[in-house]
Amino acid sequence: MLHSAYYNIKIYTGLTILEGKAILTEEGIIRDIIPESEIPGDYEKIDLEGKNLAPAFIDLQIYGGNGQLFAHHLSLESLEKTYQYCSNGGCHHFMITIATNSDEVVYKGIETVRDYWNKGGKGLLGLHLEGPYIHPQKRGAHKTEFIQNPEVNKIKQLLEAGRGIIKMITLAPERCDDAIIRLLLDNGIILSAGHSLATYQQARHGFDLGIPLATHLFNAMSPFQGREPGMVGAIYHDTRVMSSIVADGIHVDFAAVNISMRIMGDRLFLITDAVTTITEGPYHHLFKEDRYVLPDGTLSGSSLTMMQAVKNCVLRAGIALDEALRMATAYPAKAIGGDKRLGYILPGYEAAFVVFDDDFQVISTIHP
Repeated sequence: MLHSAYYNIKIYTGLTILEGKAILTEEGIIRDIIPESEIPGDYEKIDLEGKNLAPAFIDLQIYGGNGQLFAHHLSLESLEKTYQYCSNGGCHHFMITIATNSDEVVYKGIETVRDYWNKGGKGLLGLHLEGPYIHPQKRGAHKTEFIQNPEVNKIKQLLEAGRGIIKMITLAPERCDDAIIRLLLDNGIILSAGHSLATYQQARHGFDLGIPLATHLFNAMSPFQGREPGMVGAIYHDTRVMSSIVADGIHVDFAAVNISMRIMGDRLFLITDAVTTITEGPYHHLFKEDRYVLPDGTLSGSSLTMMQAVKNCVLRAGIALDEALRMATAYPAKAIGGDKRLGYILPGYEAAFVVFDDDFQVISTIHP
């Protein structure tokens, strides 16, 4: 049946919290939110047994999951396993990410994403290229040998090959001249400033050119200091700019998550930055205690799910549940210009939901 009514739930719509209401869906779209007593007889009634329901989460930076790092495996199976990892953590939409890598890997990644879409693959928003136009001194776990200086002709070739596939590129604004940034923006790429040694003024200049986002606040970027506010200061100061953050208590202290939320509000959104164990290829990610590291001990990614990130925001960073949920739904939707169809539970929006209990355990991820 394509007509469903979800009831006996506490609904976090993204704007308010509702009880005693039912969500009516038709063919993957929310039709209405009505009193439970008014559910039409021709709808399949789905009792969610008093659980919480929110929009399904959106993760704009994840490298793989369930033992398959996308940049190494470059297969439909890798994307399917990553989607399953996302779904288990309450996330339906994700942006698969390739860290600074060879041109061969990037171009094959583009074709793999296209193939996944053509075969009806679920949840994938597109490709996020983290690099290669980053600052070597802020490379973090990225490989120096793959870092490139931006060249107009190579970028035009990349844009042509990746048209409609590449959605986001993380770059260091101080490494890219104005023409490069405008070229990428004019071709519909969402730019995110990151892995950068930019001064405050350099970062602000990049934002003035139209860079709308920043990648994993605090990590691999010039810090906030009294005499040089750096990229962090520029992000705080410029109310046009949104930023992702990794709320695992390892990449960023939970106090810094709380402080940043107080400063930025709806400009701060969650990502997992999640990798998976791999000991082949240029990137070796080893799981150690509660994080992923390179063989030399460099932090290389998180083991988060989106639900764990939300839970951490509430229980460890002192952020209200409804706001933490928006950090995983409405705000990332806004970051990619998708907040007219994703990230809220409202009529006309996609019927993609996460159902979870009061202990932050995901019961199910519902999607069209």
